[in-house]
Parts: sequence; structure tokens; C-alpha cells
Amino acid sequence: MATTTDLRNTFFNNSTQATAVESAIAAFQRLSVDDRLGLLWVVYENMGGSITPAAPGAARLQLVEGLLQQFRTMSYDDQLQAMRDLVNQINTPVTRAYGVFTNNNKLAFWYQLAEMMRTGEVVPMPEGYKLSTAATSVFNQITALDFGQQLTVLRQAVAQMGYDPFA
Repeated sequence: MATTTDLRNTFFNNSTQATAVESAIAAFQRLSVDDRLGLLWVVYENMGGSITPAAPGAARLQLVEGLLQQFRTMSYDDQLQAMRDLVNQINTPVTRAYGVFTNNNKLAFWYQLAEMMRTGEVVPMPEGYKLSTAATSVFNQITALDFGQQLTVLRQAVAQMGYDPFA
């Protein structure tokens, strides 16, 4: 009987955790495009040091470097539009290149993009940027999760971006 109870508790705990992750992903998807971009920035600002070994270490960064180099050559306006196109899954050369990345490469791409934003190579966040109320709510959902769950939410959020020409 104790085994059954232990298994039931494990099942319900895992189920609750999965629901929290699914809820955070769904809430992220309901945000406006600019709120999603802002939230990604704030999450990377808060978790960047933790994401570094988890995502880029598992990704093949040489695969994302070509697309990052394209971003470096664009004007700030074009960079912002390309980011919006990624979120909106618009069919462009940039979004198609991104669309064929693995999920870990997509996560690494956004991490590197955030680093480039910090250095000014890519359009930076506006001075004094603050999340909207809706984005703050999603941020709070994400930060309430454990690290593995947070990474799952981020991976799923960026996995759904871009345009997969093979889908």
C-alpha cells in the first residue's frame, strides 16, 4: 500500500509541475509580440548566468553564429523587425534560417542575442524599460518554477518562434 501511495504522490506532483509549465507557456503565448520580446529580455537578465551552461553548452553555437552575424549587419530598426518576425512566425530568410535550428540552438540564439543587446551590437531595450502588467504576471509564473521547469518554459517559448520551411 505504501508503494501505491508513493507512486500516486509522485504522479500528482509531476502532473502539477507539468500543468504549471504548460500554464506558463500558454500565458507567454498570449502576450503581445513586444511583451514577449520584453519578457525574454527580462528573463535573460535575471537568469542569464544560469542559462549559459545549460543552453549554449548543449547547442552548436557555430550553427547560430551565421544568423547572429546577419543581425550585426542590420540597422536597429531592421533588427527589431526581424525579432518581431521571429515571434510572429513570418516567412522571411531570417525566420527560415532560425526555424531549422534545434530547440537548444534556438535557446542559445536568444541568449546570444540578449548578450549582443547588452553590448549594443543589437538594438538595446529602451532605457528604464518595465514589463507590462501581463508580462510581469507571466514573469512571476516563470520565476515560481524550479530551474529545470524555467528552462523548459524558455525552450518551448523560443521553439515556437521562427518559420520552419519543412513543417
